Parts: sequence; structure tokens; C-alpha cells
Amino acid sequence: MGCASSIHISERVGYQSGKESEDSHSPQQTNTTQHQGNPASGLPLKPTSCKTTLTEVQFGPMKLFKDPLQVLLVFAKEDSQSNGFCWACEKANFRCSTARTPESALECFLEKHHDLVIIDHRHSRHFDAEALCRSIRAVNSSENTVIVAVVKRPDREEASVMPLINAGFNRRYVENANMMACYNELLQLEHGEVRAQFKLRAGNAIFTALEQSQEAIEITSEDQVIQYVNPAYESILGYQRGELIGKEIKEVPKSEKNKPDLLETINSCIRKGKEWQGIYYAKKKNGDSIQQNVKITPVIGQGGKIRHYVSINWPLNDNNKIDKSTERVQAESQTDVQSSKHKDRRKGSLDVRSTTSRGSDGSSQRRHSSMARIHSMTIEAPITKVINIINAAQESSPMPVAEALDRVLEILRTTELYSPQLGTKDEDPHTNDLVGGLMTDGLRRLSGNEYILSTKQPHPSHLATPLSLNDIPPRIAATMENEDSWDFDIVNLEAATMKRPLTYLGMKIFSRFGVCEFLNCPEATMRSWLHVIEANYHSSNSYHNSSHAADVLHATAYFLCKERVKQSLDPIDEVAALIAATVHDVDHPGRTNSFLCNAGSELAILYNDTAVLESHHAALAFQITTRDDKCNVFKNMERNEYRTLRQAIIDMVLATEMTKHFEHVNKFVNSINKPLAALEENGGNSDEESVKSVLTSPENRILVKRMLIKCADISNPCRPLELCIEWAGRISEEYFAQTDEEKRQGLPVVMPVFDRNTCSIPKSQISFIDYFITDMFDAWDAFADLPNLMQHLDNNFKYWKGLDDRKLHSLRPPTE
Repeated sequence: MGCASSIHISERVGYQSGKESEDSHSPQQTNTTQHQGNPASGLPLKPTSCKTTLTEVQFGPMKLFKDPLQVLLVFAKEDSQSNGFCWACEKANFRCSTARTPESALECFLEKHHDLVIIDHRHSRHFDAEALCRSIRAVNSSENTVIVAVVKRPDREEASVMPLINAGFNRRYVENANMMACYNELLQLEHGEVRAQFKLRAGNAIFTALEQSQEAIEITSEDQVIQYVNPAYESILGYQRGELIGKEIKEVPKSEKNKPDLLETINSCIRKGKEWQGIYYAKKKNGDSIQQNVKITPVIGQGGKIRHYVSINWPLNDNNKIDKSTERVQAESQTDVQSSKHKDRRKGSLDVRSTTSRGSDGSSQRRHSSMARIHSMTIEAPITKVINIINAAQESSPMPVAEALDRVLEILRTTELYSPQLGTKDEDPHTNDLVGGLMTDGLRRLSGNEYILSTKQPHPSHLATPLSLNDIPPRIAATMENEDSWDFDIVNLEAATMKRPLTYLGMKIFSRFGVCEFLNCPEATMRSWLHVIEANYHSSNSYHNSSHAADVLHATAYFLCKERVKQSLDPIDEVAALIAATVHDVDHPGRTNSFLCNAGSELAILYNDTAVLESHHAALAFQITTRDDKCNVFKNMERNEYRTLRQAIIDMVLATEMTKHFEHVNKFVNSINKPLAALEENGGNSDEESVKSVLTSPENRILVKRMLIKCADISNPCRPLELCIEWAGRISEEYFAQTDEEKRQGLPVVMPVFDRNTCSIPKSQISFIDYFITDMFDAWDAFADLPNLMQHLDNNFKYWKGLDDRKLHSLRPPTE
């Protein structure tokens, strides 16, 4: 209990001598050899000893004790260089192991977790040193290991070290078999990088203390940007960590109960490097004020300057809140004693093996307390029922199961149940920007510059609106002959109709599906409705214009003809889907939700920064439709049927908002794909009633409609290559224009990679396909059977990958 739990205490191994040393070089021991000095021939052996000396290391106020360094030498064969390092280890009293193959090296590292690994990088014919380094880095326990590459002395030009750094090496050592040179290198490593990594490991104990503290703790930078808050802070103030980290203190709402000059007094004190302590009212996320005793301490760092501020807060006279904070810290911030590494509790996945190793003191009391709180709730939502069931199961469960269920409860209480945790993709700026731009509602930071949608005048047209399908000009009719094919070319129709494809394609598709008959409206009313809806799309947008709406309508009609979809949906669902596709982006300004929120637009204010555009599209569509009888396609419907249709249209339009993307996809997979797959595995298609119940339940029909319009909305990567390239160019141009305007207005740049001067369009398409498209269309293909789309998707991905491999940033390769 006395030392930081993350510090690995290795098994003591005594020095080898005499017969033991000879045995270590027998044929059976050639792959991995344990040394306490294996000097080169002719050098005197140091006297053997079993004494182990611990090194005292000061880390701030912590006093640490370090075992002798454990070194792993990976050399395919013995030579003067390997002997030099062996002698150096002996002289420095380091524990040394030698491995001859990558396999034995990895096995030895997994057993002993060495502090320092030195790999021979000079002879690629023996083994791939960089591959071995990557394999070691893939092991969790290598996080604080220093890995050195021994490289050849350069004949001519000095080579770049970036390939070594990318493989996971910390540094290189240019071959020099001189034994004192090897000894000096080891001493520098021990007192430099190895010791720094040793201190970082001890830092895990500090983070554990912070995470389990009952007091609310906040750490900011010298510029007062929030860098860390602990679980007690989240519990007391009601914020999630992700809502605060990266924000400036001044962006967090302040309580009006503080004296006007209090903040100025605090800042004046702490900027001088002095500690401030006093009473301060903090504003909780729900708007309530809470009185706290606050201590803010400046932390002096490099250059004698203030580098951080640490704020410790605890509520005054509010034992109940402190108790709740304690319960949350106990329930959510337990540390895995086996690995003893600090982990972000929101990013950890459920691992039953790790939960069994946790301390269980007080866990029974915690579960009883949790049960009491939940049972006292008067309104019971479905998730509450699930939590109640789990809590009840905990009461009679063995401790390992109960601890695992604690982790389940922790996950269920988060708000982002369906959003995946980014791993390596999070390190890709293209993916990062796409996710940030498409799945957030802006930075909630208003600039004072209001972005207002311009009053849109109908697009002037020299092409007369047809009176009926029979009046469509032959050249336009010719372009629509294959509109029931997935490979239909919407760009040709756009050109033939002078950028009015929605009216013409809409008339043909609506006629094919009998929409007028279902709505009991004249064809002339439908024609007028299509015309006015198309007029409210912005033809100046490069992507979000009526051609995109026509494209989504075409994809929707195509999906509605698939057998499994027809089995699931009723006629009213089909009509709702076609209308929703037609109006889903009406009056789109060519800017993202994040842009509108950051700009403080009237729409963002109207819709409270939530699904701003999607709410506007749905509302405006019904306003346009119902304000003029000449285009009111709903006026002859029975009231209840109209309400059902209206609700379905609104739900589908709102489903195109990307913040709920993963929720919709995961619900579809778990509620439809998996049950259908289980039925097929158990009995083929024999159980028709069970299949029908899955397909036609009201809840699942909603999921099918949402998935259908989502896939139709972002199906561009599944179109034939030329269409895919065309749409990629258009969306990129729209994002470029947004970035340009953000810079002009001084707004936060939502997607920095979409700078027209530096952006790689192939990379952006690869990221979009990887993160949003592949999983969704795999699920939709499993349901609707779309082999042609999946083939296009595969071909298009290879096309973008080919451009990216050639380091090209453009839509197409240069002409030869």
C-alpha cells in the first residue's frame, strides 16, 4: 500500500556466475538470455552479488523508490555492439536480458516489462526492427517503456528519424561498440528519458486521488482554459467533463449572486501568484446557484511563470450534496487494481475480467443506497426500469457479477449511449473535423454577428411548368427513362431541366407510386406543390440545392421498391417517405448547424441550437404547403390520417440530423438486423409470422423509415463513380465556402481541414466513408439486399484511396 500502485515491482533476479553463466549459453537457452553482465571476451567479470539497490527519486512532494533498471537487448546475433551494451549493463548494475528473435523478445517483455529496450536496427535481413517495436508498443504495459534503435553509421547523408519515431522508438543510437560509449548512453537514458517515464507512471496515482476526491477539483491553463475536472465537480455542478474541457472559464455561466467585483478581485490575486480562498457562488448546469468554499492555487512551472491554476471547491452546509458526490465517486471512479493505470471512466469499455479485480469495500452499501434513490423516483422511464432490474439483480449476485453490473449502470447513465468512442480515428483531423462539423451544434459561443437567412426569391425559369406528365418535353422525358435504376444520372436531368430536376422527377415518381390518389389531390395541385417547394431550395448552393433533393427522392423511391422494405411499410409510410425526401433540405442556407449556432442566427435562437436546420426544413415545408390551397396537397385528407402522415414526415426529416446518426443505426441493427438474422439461423424463412412481427411492428417501421431516408440522404459514396466524384466536389465546395465565411466573420472555424488551399478531398471522402457510411450501408444492405450499391461503395473507396496514396488532394488524377 505504500508505493504507487502503477509502479511495477519486478521479481528480484540475482547475478549469474560460474556454472549458471555457462548454462545460459547452452543450445536450449539461445533465444533469451538473462544477464547481470555478459561482458565481451577479455574483460574482467565484476564480483557476483545478490544485493539490490533501490534509487530514490523525488517527484514533487512524492518520494519514489526505483528498482535497478531492467534492460532488454534484442540482437539477432552476438557481436561487439551487443557485447558493449552487455558490459555497460554489468558496470551500471542493470538487469539485462538478451533476445535473438522478435518472438522471444516479445515473450520476454511480456514477462518482465523492461524499462529500456534496445533493438538492433542495422540488419533488416535478420528481423524487422520497426515491426518489433510496433508489436511492443501494442502492449499496454509499454506505455512508459523507452525503446532505442541501434542504427548503422551513415555513409553519406544523415537519414530522417521520423520512420523510427512513427514506429514507436524514443531515440536512436548510432552504432558504436566502444564500451564506455555504451555505458554513457545507458547512464544518459537512465537519468533522462527512463526517469521521466518513471515519474509519469507515478502520476497515475495522483490522477486516481483526484478522481476519487470528494471535493470538486478544476485545473486550468495559464490562460484559464479548463484542462480537467474530476467526477465530484461533475456531480456537484451537473456538467459532463466533455462539456467543459477546452472552454475558457469566462464561457461557463456565472451566478448573479456574486458581488460585481469579486471575479476581478480573484483574478488580480491569482495572477500575482498568490493563493485565493473565499466564498463563491457557482452556477450549476440547471441554472441553480450553489454556495461554495473555494481555494484557487497558482502553479508555477517552467521559466518561473504560472502554468496552471488549481481550484478546489466544496459546498457550504450541504452535506446531502457531498454525500451524493461521494456515492458517485465511489460508483464511477474505481481503479483497476491489477493494471493500476488511470483510465478515463467514460471511454473504458465493459471488461468483466477487470471488474473482478476491483476493491469491494462498501460496494454493498453503495448498491443499497443506489436502489433507494432509484425506487424513490415517482416518474419511471424505460431506462429507469432497466436500472431498477439491474439493481435488483445485484442484491443476490456474487461480488464479481455485482461489480460488473456497476460498470453497466455507469454506462447506462451516460447520455451518449449510441455514439462510438473514437480511437485511432480521433487522431485523423479529417475524421475529427467531419465529426465535429456534422455531429455537434456549434461551440455555443456567440460572436455578436448574426447570420440571417436571406429572403429567398423563387428561381427564375425560362422553362414552363408542365401541365401534366404528358406535357414533359421529350428531351427531359428521355433523361428520365431509367429513373427506376440506381445508376440514373441526376446530373443529366439537372442540365436538361435548367436546374429544376425536382419538379419533373417528382411528378414521375409520385405518379408511379400513386401519391395523388392516396392524398386525394389533383395532379395540378401536386405540380404546384413541387414547383413551390423547388423554388424554396437555393440554386446558389453548390450541394444543398433542389438537385440534391431530387437525388434523395430518387434513392428513396429505389429503396421503397426493395422487397423487404415493401413487406415492412404501409402505403402511408411510402407517401410519407417520398414527401419527406422532397422537402428534407428545403431553404437550406448552404451552412451547417454548427455555423448557424456559432453565428447566433435567428433560426438557432428559435430552435434552441438543437437540430436547427432539420426543424426549419420540416416546419417550413408545412407552412408552404398549407398557406395556399393551390398547392395544399393535404387539404382533402381525413384529419387523423393527416396527423399520422405529418408526424411520419417530421420524424423522417429530423432523422437526417447527424447528431443522432449512431443512435438510429444502432437501434436499427439491434431491433431489426439481429432479430431477423437470428430467425434465419434458427429456421430459414419458415417462421413467417415471427419475421412479419419484426418487420411490421410500429416501432420497427419507424426505424426502417429513418434508416431509409438517412441512407438516401448520404448515398453519394454508393453512386456510380462519376456521380460520386461530382457530389464530392460539390459538398467540398460548400464546406470551403463556409470556412471562408467563418474566417471573414471571425467565427470559430468548424472544420479547419476544409480550407480550399490545403484540403485533401480524397482524405475527407475516405474519412466520411469509414466513419459514417460503411457500417450504416452494411446494415441497410443486410436488410434490403443492395449488392450493386455495395460494389459501387467498394470501387469508390478504392478510387479515393488510390488518389490519397499518391498524395493527391484533387477530385481526379492529373491528366497524363
